[in-house]
Amino acid sequence: LTAMGEPNMDPTISAADSTAQQDSLFSMTDVFLISLITGLFTYWFFFRKKKEEVPDLPKMQTVAAPVRDSSFIEKMKKTGRNIVVFYGSQTGTAEEFANRLSKDAHRYGLRGMAADPEEYDLSDLSRLSEIDKSLAVFCMATYGEGDPTDNAQDFYDWLQEADADLSGLRFAVFGLGNKTYEHFNAMGKYVDKRLEELGAQRIFELGLGDDDGNLEEDFITWREQFWPAVCEHFGVEATGEESSIRQYELVVHTDVNMNKVYTGEMGRLKSYENQKPPFDAKNPFLAQVTENRKLNEGGERHLMHLELDISNSKIRYESGDHVAVYPANDSSLVNQIGEILGTDLDTVMSLNNLDEESNKKHPFPCPTSYRTALTYYLDITNPPRTNVLYELAQYAADAGEQERLRKMASSAAEGKALYLSWVVEARRNILAILQDMPSLRPPIDHLCELLPRLQARYYSIASSSKVHPNSIHICAVTVEYETKTGRLNKGVATSWLKSKVPEQNGSSPLVPMYVRKSQFRLPFKPSTPVIMIGPGTGIAPFIGFIQERAWLKQQGKEVGETVLYYGCRHEREDYLYREELARFQKEGVLTQLNVAFSRDQAEKVYVQHLLKKNKENVWKLVNEGMAHIYVCGDARNMARDVQNTFYEIVSEFGNMSQPQAVDYVKKLMTKGRYSLDVWS
Repeated sequence: LTAMGEPNMDPTISAADSTAQQDSLFSMTDVFLISLITGLFTYWFFFRKKKEEVPDLPKMQTVAAPVRDSSFIEKMKKTGRNIVVFYGSQTGTAEEFANRLSKDAHRYGLRGMAADPEEYDLSDLSRLSEIDKSLAVFCMATYGEGDPTDNAQDFYDWLQEADADLSGLRFAVFGLGNKTYEHFNAMGKYVDKRLEELGAQRIFELGLGDDDGNLEEDFITWREQFWPAVCEHFGVEATGEESSIRQYELVVHTDVNMNKVYTGEMGRLKSYENQKPPFDAKNPFLAQVTENRKLNEGGERHLMHLELDISNSKIRYESGDHVAVYPANDSSLVNQIGEILGTDLDTVMSLNNLDEESNKKHPFPCPTSYRTALTYYLDITNPPRTNVLYELAQYAADAGEQERLRKMASSAAEGKALYLSWVVEARRNILAILQDMPSLRPPIDHLCELLPRLQARYYSIASSSKVHPNSIHICAVTVEYETKTGRLNKGVATSWLKSKVPEQNGSSPLVPMYVRKSQFRLPFKPSTPVIMIGPGTGIAPFIGFIQERAWLKQQGKEVGETVLYYGCRHEREDYLYREELARFQKEGVLTQLNVAFSRDQAEKVYVQHLLKKNKENVWKLVNEGMAHIYVCGDARNMARDVQNTFYEIVSEFGNMSQPQAVDYVKKLMTKGRYSLDVWS
């Protein structure tokens, strides 16, 4: 274009020259224009094509629903909140406590919101001071051996790496743990300590809840001192409002397409009919039960071995991992609740969150029926917590029953003692409470709002994927006991699993399940010796370990000493996997099989007694052989007694004092040479 305009800019060019130049110019211009147009067209064509191949990439990324929501700070500003309660929860209790604290806030003229740290960017904590009278509370459960819960893993990683300035942040922490575990409340303690290190201001002391004692009482005691501290800090007062506040509203669906109604799915509607990997807590796999056999030959208990078929699921597992199963409540309990409350359990309804800004739209998948909710989504067998009793009290027509419920929900010493004896120790579930309080007849929708979610149950996998790539094995004992009120209580999951027996005609019952990875792993080198200690159903992961060591031996690998310490009550009654263990020993894979029969003689003999008996050999394997030690089973007594036995052995043969021996064992744990898979 510049070349075309240039001749007109020089007035000294003659008319003839101008004409000749113009003829020449137009021919050049034609060529240039054609070239330019061709070039532009080519460029446009390829550019356009490129854009078509990747249409609106940024939009696609947005539509793909990122894990993180918008900033929790922006959300708090938008909704007028000043208190955020984050929860690290594996079984739902920490989430429940967080919800209770966020609801409490209104009594002090504040507004709270419970938040899942997995859904937000926690680096925004440094901005919380932008909100007046702001406070972050953390209800943090500890999982396994001092680990964060799944939903708090990212937050934990961020805390470890962060160098953020949190000097404007005010915080408080309540930890949920269990004193029978080695790393009691490790996560709560770490969050409390680390936030202070980053400059945050603690406005109330760390609370340490103990599930081995009375977690509910620990929480109430902490909470009743926490709120006065908040009031003092911010200069606010309680409004005195103790009224019940509904979080959800009931919508009954009279004309609904049943294809849009949840029937027990954990996440996606119809996910049980149309299964798609990957499978996890929100998308469990429906595994067929191909075997369910009784393991014990006698006694009152029922110990069982189940095999779940995971063919075509793409599920992978390692020896030592856990399998989670979603159980269903006993239909007779569900029916009795429906009868007592005079409800048509097949009514299809939704409970919709009154807070439209909340990420949690429903307390469980909706729309669904009351029957489905009480069967698959709600915990109806555990004793209800005090907040449930408090909310239900308003529905007791009898003044005495109402007062009793309110008293048990109070923080008074008398009320706590009554709750402990009448609810916790008597193991009264919601059905028992309704039966024993004839005037208490709450609306079923409010009851469904208040009851906690039914949680998945975890079992140590009793197989090796090297030997059984398409099958996961479970070893479990049914839980059944009589309460102080004379009722027979049954464990939800084990009673349900017991009923999952394959039919003679070949049809197999289904179990919703997924795999949770564990740190409980065999040594990297097969030649490393292993000492496995697992009485009762604690033998489960070791069946997988021994299977794997046998497989490695068959592959021509050098396999180190494989030593098992197992215990049961009676040799002739509950010696689990007896034939399998004898075969492994005969094949030379299981180099030592030490079995303690606790009740076959006058004096009880446990696994720790056998460890003491073989103490020289144990020390040699640990000290010279660099053996890895594994303990699986009861945390309250067995794991502690076994650990104390190791302290004694180390002290005696390592010529160490008691504190040195304790330090030696702790270092084994740090190095991954002393691993625990225990429960209480």
